[in-house]
Amino acid sequence: MPGFAPFQPGAGHRPAPVAVRPAALGDVEAMLEIQRRAGRPAHPDAYRRAVGNPDCCVLVAECSSQAGDPITVGWARTYRHAAAVDPAPTGHYLGGVTVDPSWRRRGIALALTAARVQWIADRADEVFYVVNPRNLASIELHRRWSFEEVMRSSRLTGVEFSGGVGILMRATLAQRADSQDGTLR
Repeated sequence: MPGFAPFQPGAGHRPAPVAVRPAALGDVEAMLEIQRRAGRPAHPDAYRRAVGNPDCCVLVAECSSQAGDPITVGWARTYRHAAAVDPAPTGHYLGGVTVDPSWRRRGIALALTAARVQWIADRADEVFYVVNPRNLASIELHRRWSFEEVMRSSRLTGVEFSGGVGILMRATLAQRADSQDGTLR
């Protein structure tokens, strides 16, 4: 399936040491390149707006090249769905994660998702995401946060789903993060 990581339970590489940090406008070109390599559409203007939006968390993941220089290997974002335009409720959503295909299965999507969930936990008591039911790799990734299916619809948060149906998932954030712990904000 173009754009989705293949679902390969148990397949993996040795985890890569990864640093996750807030994205800056200068990271947009690397984000676009990751989208291209992954065969996914890119929206540079939307990425630039999100980087400067306090209701969004845009992150990049960096690993070391063979020469020891930091390279961007993945990125992810959140968004606040503020206006109900379809059955999806308002709230904070995980807005997608993309890892360069040559760096997949090394814990990068996990690190990006953990940081985004933490960011939302500082602001809300629940987190949502929408997913195509064929994206089994994403559904499996999110299990560790106890996401549960809320509903299925052909349109969620303004997104029309290929295949005609998307899944709205929700996780309760039982304990809000302590603002003194030094995590991403």
